[in-house]
Amino acid sequence: MPLSTNKPSDGYDIAFRLLLGVAAVVVPLSHLAWLAGNITAWLAGRPWAAYAPTTALLHPDQLWPHTGETSLLIGARIVPVAALLALAAAGGVLWSRHKTSGGRKKKIAGMAKPRDIEPLMAKAITDKARSLRPSLKTAKRIDARDTGVLLGNLQGTKHEVRMGYEDVAVAIMAPRSGKTTSLAVPSILNAPGPVLLTSNKAAGDAYTATIDARAAVGRVWSMDPQQIAHAAREMWWNPLADAKTLDGAGRLAGHFLAASVDASQQGDFWSKAGSNILSQLFLAAALDDRPITDVMQWLAFPADRTPLDILRDHGFTAVAAQLKGTVEGPPETRDGIYETARQYAAALLNSEIAAWVTPQKDVPEFRPSQFVTSTDTLYLLSKDGGGGASALIAACADSVMRAATAQAERVGGRLDPPMLAILDEAANVCKISDLPDLYSHLGSRGIIPITILQSYRQGQKVWGDAGMDAMWSASTVKVIGSGIDDPDFADKLSRLIGDHDVETTSTSHSESGRSTSVSMRQERILPADAIRALPKGTALCFATGMRAAMLDLRPWYLEPGADELSAASARASKAITARAVAKHTPAQDDFGLAS
Repeated sequence: MPLSTNKPSDGYDIAFRLLLGVAAVVVPLSHLAWLAGNITAWLAGRPWAAYAPTTALLHPDQLWPHTGETSLLIGARIVPVAALLALAAAGGVLWSRHKTSGGRKKKIAGMAKPRDIEPLMAKAITDKARSLRPSLKTAKRIDARDTGVLLGNLQGTKHEVRMGYEDVAVAIMAPRSGKTTSLAVPSILNAPGPVLLTSNKAAGDAYTATIDARAAVGRVWSMDPQQIAHAAREMWWNPLADAKTLDGAGRLAGHFLAASVDASQQGDFWSKAGSNILSQLFLAAALDDRPITDVMQWLAFPADRTPLDILRDHGFTAVAAQLKGTVEGPPETRDGIYETARQYAAALLNSEIAAWVTPQKDVPEFRPSQFVTSTDTLYLLSKDGGGGASALIAACADSVMRAATAQAERVGGRLDPPMLAILDEAANVCKISDLPDLYSHLGSRGIIPITILQSYRQGQKVWGDAGMDAMWSASTVKVIGSGIDDPDFADKLSRLIGDHDVETTSTSHSESGRSTSVSMRQERILPADAIRALPKGTALCFATGMRAAMLDLRPWYLEPGADELSAASARASKAITARAVAKHTPAQDDFGLAS
């Protein structure tokens, strides 16, 4: 219901405003005249006059009778006016910058205030850390890094916003929107326990920015089968270690399937049949302690009875029967199934890639069960669309998270310190098919995944509509950065943020006077177009049961110690370049000629 007020239009309002304007000029001008006049008199060797700003402005000669007229004209007239004009100009510039600074400094009405997200603020998150981590219960002072993962500052404030070590997160951030500099790198640098990072880049990315710092707190493991960082092979991992059960072998085969085809294609006959053959052969190789490369030999010769004999010898008669049925089935069907499986596992034909997952002399074996109880760091690197190579990356990440779950169950249900899993470029290099389902319990085990995607649709392509919706719903923290160009997703976010009341004032004039009406209407707190135009350096944060918050991101290069980290990152990047150059430089013989 509009509220109306009538005011007479007899000039009183205009006179009052005029009076305020005059006062706003005269009061500071008179004080400036008194101050400047006294300074002028003092410079001329005259005594300081009593406080009388009005007299200084109107009759300066009465306050300083022995000061020359020229000096008073300059000191009590020209200087105060010039000073007032300069102050007014400076104020105008500052106000203009404040009004047009856009996004970061401009608070948005209706977004969360500190009290709205109190569970993510310092005191609450510290208290929560004490209850979650037995090692902190008796500590007098807890370092902020031990309480949770820093997401940023509440917009326009110094209040830090952190996700706790029982939260699971999804971050949807376009390229160059701060996903690496403001989320991945700070999280890795401040992690109190083991860290897992997947990525498709090395130089100038999270790998180079953190590798030296993490080497100072634990061992660094780098799995780089496609030589993104041109890292020396100083580890090998056995993907068949967890494949001695039918479920474990099926999970391993599922990673090869997910790396090769999208979710929409994984249910057809050839895909399922190829995945089944892989799981049966993986199981046989694991039971006989063979390297995974033996599977490629069996795929090349379907008539080889070795995997059948191994399965029967270890009591897997039903699995052996299924494999036998496929091998002895119609040749065109058998050949199609085996060719599909060969395509899925084709990366294992590459000796450089296979060397990372087969026993190597004088090279230590990476064991996930030992890693999850350490403060080590595992970098898993693979190119986009790496096919079977990215399947090995996903399988290794999955193996680590399952080992962490098993360890948590052995120590009472939760890892302490927690393990951080930064799944950067997850939709490209870490396609774990049931990751949305894992989100429902990882946080309660002290395993903190942060899956970073470039768009919501990218996740739908990998996990399907239902899978991506499940991951979104299971995430207790969602971070949305700049560059959201999907109109449907932007509108969905806008609706989640909600509406707020906006006061609308309208004025009308009549013979009886002026009438002012005030009414309330609802409008979107943040329309879809405003979400699309989020400035770089800001992000939206959705936390379970709390109002949406706008954050100012905290890139690592603006934090204390950034110079040292920058230098270390530059050294690591140069080392990558040097290794690449050395690898591609032809060897020379004793006469200096390329061989």
